[in-house]
Amino acid sequence: MNKFLFFLLIFTFFSCDKEPKKKIVAPIPTSIPVILAVGKVVTIDSLLLKPFHSKVLEEFYLAAGYKSVWQSNKNRATILEQLSNSDDEGLNSDNYKVNILKKFEKKYATLKDKERASYDVLLTHCLQKYILHLSNGQLNPRNYYRDWDLKENAIDINKTIALMLKSDSVQYKIEQLKPNYIVYKSLKKALKIINSFPNDDFKAIEIANKIVLNDTNPSLIEIKKRLIYWKQMKPIDSLSSIYDSITKEAMKKFQIRHGLAADGIIGKGTVEALNFSKRKRKEQILANLERWRWFPKQMGKEYIIVNIPDYKLILVKNNDTLRTHKVIVGRAKRATPVLSSRLSNVILNPTWTVPPTILREDVIPSISRNRNYLAQTNMKVYDSNGNEVSFNNWKLSNAKGYRYVQTPGTFNSLGMVKFSFPNRFSIYLHDTNHRDFFGKQKRSLSSGCVRVENPLKLAQYLLADEANWNIERITETLKNGKTKAIKINNEVNVHVLYWTAWSENNTLIFRDDIYNLDADLFQKLGR
Repeated sequence: MNKFLFFLLIFTFFSCDKEPKKKIVAPIPTSIPVILAVGKVVTIDSLLLKPFHSKVLEEFYLAAGYKSVWQSNKNRATILEQLSNSDDEGLNSDNYKVNILKKFEKKYATLKDKERASYDVLLTHCLQKYILHLSNGQLNPRNYYRDWDLKENAIDINKTIALMLKSDSVQYKIEQLKPNYIVYKSLKKALKIINSFPNDDFKAIEIANKIVLNDTNPSLIEIKKRLIYWKQMKPIDSLSSIYDSITKEAMKKFQIRHGLAADGIIGKGTVEALNFSKRKRKEQILANLERWRWFPKQMGKEYIIVNIPDYKLILVKNNDTLRTHKVIVGRAKRATPVLSSRLSNVILNPTWTVPPTILREDVIPSISRNRNYLAQTNMKVYDSNGNEVSFNNWKLSNAKGYRYVQTPGTFNSLGMVKFSFPNRFSIYLHDTNHRDFFGKQKRSLSSGCVRVENPLKLAQYLLADEANWNIERITETLKNGKTKAIKINNEVNVHVLYWTAWSENNTLIFRDDIYNLDADLFQKLGR
């Protein structure tokens, strides 16, 4: 047995060396807590810590006086169970050396002091990694995305473990580390649902033209197989190539689950959704679980949350959804950034100062082609001293040095209402002068900001002042054409986030990955 454990330790140390990108580093180090162990402790030789290359592991055993801490059979069993079930969180239990830990545990009663010390260190290291992954995710989004403005979910790993050791329930303490938001829980359910489907070997469906009711098309046999596989249709003894009413009703349900127009017409978007395999959908769910571990742990008592790929805004207070609005978000080349902030003002009759990207790519080229563009769009131009520049004096050589401001009105790109909140991207929620766009199914059409349907009702709610800012007063202020900024007195957070998968009532829900983030994120996870 001694030879076996010796080789086991050598394997463990070398396998740890092969994971440099996953080394444990405490996000924000704080003072090292004193860790007091109970029971029959063994001494931890500092040389046992070196192969892990982990500062936070060394700090842990420094705080523990280089003594073992996992003498409790119950605590070890709880940790092993959590690590073993980490796949349910969308993590990879192989990252936590579960098989090696179980071999140690099986022989725990006969382990010598040095072997118990090695087991103690490995268990601590794997628990630290698991805590970090649960709290912050496996990757740091700031290393991959420029349009990211969320605070890191900082955690003091050693303090967390120290509190676990003092707690009556290690399991409860670990459960508290997991995201508590309803979407994360629904994603875990989605992972369980997708795992229940058998592996598929479908071939890609191809159609030349749209398929409508009563059409005959050879691809319909494969389409029906796909609908049966995803449980949108009951199994049928024989499949025909005719698009019948039963299949159309099943297709409508499939389209609803995928955020498509539920018209029963089988077109390009529907075929793309049908061609997703079980494996690809599972990868999408795993990518979304990772992304949700990056998102804020606490949304606030009252908040607006925008799901970019779902083109939807909801307003939540005390865990109840009070309002839902359709939104228009940035197109792929001008993606809406992921961010969290706090609403500050409602601005009626807003002006619009043209941001740098739109100025460079849209406005200046338009003026160069047509000098009347400024007048046609009610745009005023100011120099660096704040002096207005007439249309005749506008010079292309100075174009980027001017400030361009669109005056208020129904023609204004922001519409009649703007909702402000501080962020480094100059992004905000606003009305639009193209309200017909809300009738479109796919609404990634803006230059980055989020356009909101029925913004006056949202403004009235947020101002929460029926005496001074009821809908009649808001309408009256809009009619006079003057810009009016009104402070939002209640604390309302705003979270603009991105997720493309979840579950509802034991049903898988997916949305089009409009910024092509899911497959790339899954690849980065190295699964």
